[in-house]
Amino acid sequence: MPLLPAALTSSMLYFQMVIMAGTVMLAYYFEYTDTFTVNVQGFFCHDSAYRKPYPGPEDSSAVPPVLLYSLAAGVPVLVIIVGETAVFCLQLATRDFENQEKTILTGDCCYINPLVRRTVRFLGIYTFGLFATDIFVNAGQVVTGNLAPHFLALCKPNYTALGCQQYTQFISGEEACTGNPDLIMRARKTFPSKEAALSVYAAMYLTMYITNTIKAKGTRLAKPVLCLGLMCLAFLTGLNRVAEYRNHWSDVIAGFLVGISIAVFLVVCVVNNFKGRQAENEHIYMDNLAQMPMISIPRVESPLEKVCQNQPIENGQEENSQERSFKDCLARLFSWIMGISHCEHLQLRTTSLPSQKSHDIEADGFSLHWTSSLFTIHS
Repeated sequence: MPLLPAALTSSMLYFQMVIMAGTVMLAYYFEYTDTFTVNVQGFFCHDSAYRKPYPGPEDSSAVPPVLLYSLAAGVPVLVIIVGETAVFCLQLATRDFENQEKTILTGDCCYINPLVRRTVRFLGIYTFGLFATDIFVNAGQVVTGNLAPHFLALCKPNYTALGCQQYTQFISGEEACTGNPDLIMRARKTFPSKEAALSVYAAMYLTMYITNTIKAKGTRLAKPVLCLGLMCLAFLTGLNRVAEYRNHWSDVIAGFLVGISIAVFLVVCVVNNFKGRQAENEHIYMDNLAQMPMISIPRVESPLEKVCQNQPIENGQEENSQERSFKDCLARLFSWIMGISHCEHLQLRTTSLPSQKSHDIEADGFSLHWTSSLFTIHS
């Protein structure tokens, strides 16, 4: 299999590192800085959709951010490392390792074992998708500025000063709230739900990895149970966000869609369903097949052509060679069909008519007569 040049491989690796660094920096700016201003969305006076009680800080949730982020970052790493190690050992035990791609060139003298290469590749794509999901979610929260179900409990608007005499009166502007600005700003960033997106992204990525990678016998029931268990945990995380009045149903559903879409895109289009490169022996076979000379099939001559090639051309008969050649070939074909072994018995006679040409061939009691419009045989 032809290997990539060291300079090209190094350039590709450097380019990928730059993309990863840019993704991490963008996620950091969205998460921990006020570089991007959150849209200030208004509300109606005494709106029941935002009058839920404040459930407390995020750390008091049944699924705190520390636990969620730890599981989303640690469980996939553990599963992929264990899975790749098991697959690699199974290939060695079954002597199937010779059929797999052994090494890939990453420099002038550096080769990477396929176990390390696949593990780094799958974990790198997962990490990239994790930060990409965070960026998509933060971008949606900044643009929409959707209010949390407990927004009014944190906003603490002065309805008397705002003149809220009717429930249909719409209030906009940051000066309407008198509560803690940091908590109010956090309550404006709920759509889509970050916890739902990250949890379902991790569960979907692991589910597709387990389904496409583990092919051992006896796992027909174990794989569905494990995959459905992961998806169930992600689903329960979204339900918990709604039950604790931290997100709306629309926030959770949007988070699920974002996480599933990114996971499916990376698995299908980037890592090709966790399939490695084509086997090395297949590359060698295709290269050898391309270098093999083309097989030439012998050409079969027709009886007419074979008879024509044996007819010598006498001197002084180069004029009207095409017409004579056709006549001779036709005469020899007629003799071959009728079983005449000696073509010298044929006597060729041509007669010119005013409107058409007539040709006669006599051979051993048979006569062949044809014109430009008629072909007959007389015995």
